Amino acid sequence: MRITRLYVYPIKALRGIELQSADLGAQGIRHDRRFMLFRVLENGDLKKMQLSSFPECALFEQEIVDDESILVRFLRPEGSPRPADEVPQMPLTVPLRPGTENLEAVEVNLHGSSARVYRMGDPFDSWFSACFTYKVVLVYIGDGRRPILGSTLPPQPARQQQSGWLSGISSYLSGAHQQDATWLTFTDVAPFMVTTEASLQNVRARISDGQAVEMYKFRPNIVVDGEDEWAEDFWAELTVNEQHGLLLTGNCLRCTSLNVDYNTGKPAAGEVGTVLKKLMKDRRVDKGNKWSPVFGRYAFLAGDDFKVSVGDQVEVTVRLKDRTVWDWPGL
Repeated sequence: MRITRLYVYPIKALRGIELQSADLGAQGIRHDRRFMLFRVLENGDLKKMQLSSFPECALFEQEIVDDESILVRFLRPEGSPRPADEVPQMPLTVPLRPGTENLEAVEVNLHGSSARVYRMGDPFDSWFSACFTYKVVLVYIGDGRRPILGSTLPPQPARQQQSGWLSGISSYLSGAHQQDATWLTFTDVAPFMVTTEASLQNVRARISDGQAVEMYKFRPNIVVDGEDEWAEDFWAELTVNEQHGLLLTGNCLRCTSLNVDYNTGKPAAGEVGTVLKKLMKDRRVDKGNKWSPVFGRYAFLAGDDFKVSVGDQVEVTVRLKDRTVWDWPGL
């Protein structure tokens, strides 16, 4: 197998950036989901913004410039009732590594896993608020560390399901190094998401009106050309270029974000707006959450940091006898 695509999402929920190569570390691809948007409610509480609840996030394009900043553009939909002069005309530049000493620290919660993070403030908040037409804040993870919840997603329990794992991986997953390394930024529940081209073709075959289902809607980090469709359900370990490992420890349970039209920032018209429903018919295969269909696998690094590129060789080095069972509390 080969890696066919790589994606990074510096600001969570906005459009991803397709890469030709990427640096992988314990917290994911470098720069991945270090920033996140929250809507400010009338009582002052912060509500997380993700595509499932805020499909208009799909209207924001982001670009990494010189490994120093993120350039964000708002793509006003064609035919939008909003006058063009009401929308910020200039893109927003966000530093990739902002200093935090003068930023307000706040506690935020994502899927029950909270962290102390930093509000970026203006001009970032005002720019996004003008685009969304309601009050929004941009936060930076900084030195915040979100804990991993449940017993199936951290690497150690997954490793115990198998025998014959590499001794180097066993060493990595034990002791203080595991405690230091296994925490999250604003990635949902694991540092990486792995999907396959073969399973995407299965999804595309379910659409009969000629519209294409694009891989970016599944928001992966690493895409491989795969074996047979859905073979990844039973993958436990991938080895890249015969030396670097990824531990696949949980299924990705899908939501209405699959139905979003990235050109309108709304649920898509036609059959591509029913992708989630079509997967419901036969992809509710995780006994831990029988209501959500599965597409893709969550993954953790299995050793030292390394670099990957499109075209790199990938091998399945450990397989599961049975599918993993979801148990992230409350999600």
